[in-house]
Amino acid sequence: MSKIKPSQGAAYARIMGVGGYRPTRVVPNEVILEKIDSSDEWIRSRSGIATRHWASEEETVAAMSVEAAGKAIADAGITPEQIGAVVVSTVSHFKQTPAVATEIAHKVGAGRPAAFDISAGCAGFGYGLTLAKGMIVEGSAEYVLVIGVERLSDLTDLEDRATAFLFGDGAGAVIVGPSNVPAIGPTVWGSEGDKSETIKQTVAWDEFHAERPEKFPAITQEGQAVFRWAVFEMAKVAQQALDAAGIAPEDLDVFIPHQANMRIIDSMVKTLKLPEHVTVARDVETTGNTSAASIPLAMERLLATGQAKSGDTALVIGFGAGLVYAATVVTLP
Repeated sequence: MSKIKPSQGAAYARIMGVGGYRPTRVVPNEVILEKIDSSDEWIRSRSGIATRHWASEEETVAAMSVEAAGKAIADAGITPEQIGAVVVSTVSHFKQTPAVATEIAHKVGAGRPAAFDISAGCAGFGYGLTLAKGMIVEGSAEYVLVIGVERLSDLTDLEDRATAFLFGDGAGAVIVGPSNVPAIGPTVWGSEGDKSETIKQTVAWDEFHAERPEKFPAITQEGQAVFRWAVFEMAKVAQQALDAAGIAPEDLDVFIPHQANMRIIDSMVKTLKLPEHVTVARDVETTGNTSAASIPLAMERLLATGQAKSGDTALVIGFGAGLVYAATVVTLP
């Protein structure tokens, strides 16, 4: 018989607060068109994106995260010292080690929490949310800070007509804490590694170091293949998350998908047959695709503008490079 004492955690977990940070520089499509042969009309029709935010030199991954985290902590009504873990999802922090989560934890005044980064692309927020839920229920942390943050402008090839207009920068954060009622549903997540070549970095860091090509490594993707996968396969995953939570589409108040592309979002709404009363996040129009940051940023904007309210039931789903995905139903803070 095991002599290990069982963990004492909360019955359930919930999102208690949300915060976001968008860089001050707003970049319209006209700037993108300086280096690619396209048009504003084509970009809008293909992606729904009109503007995106690009970070300045001072708006680092850590700096943007600290700003978003501060808002989430205040919104949750806790103190930084109560945070037991910091989970940061990002693919654009260029130091392999140490994790940027340790720097963020220190700068928000969190004391000595567990702190680590995860790399799950655009599904990263969902992965982080699931890890946080597990920590709280297991008892290893009472409050967890989950951050999705990207500076994708650093990884964008501005001469690539297929991707130059897609990506933006920003940080979104939530505080996950204990709950007496279910407020974060079961996560449906996974990967399809046989499709990993459809979204990837052009050059691996070791190859870049060895060969020193003229162009810095950038993110590239096979647009049509990703579109088909996102619309058809991710709609199935979203439905599985609804089923796992015991929620029907008509029970939803809000749908917050990864802000990859307006056409993908609209197609998923149609495939899922969401009722008209469901508020759909379309933050991509003015924020672009911010990968791991897109869901919490969109969540923060919906709450700030009154399009969604505390207590609403929301379906969130992220998907991206790998190909990886994660979907769950949550109660909004």
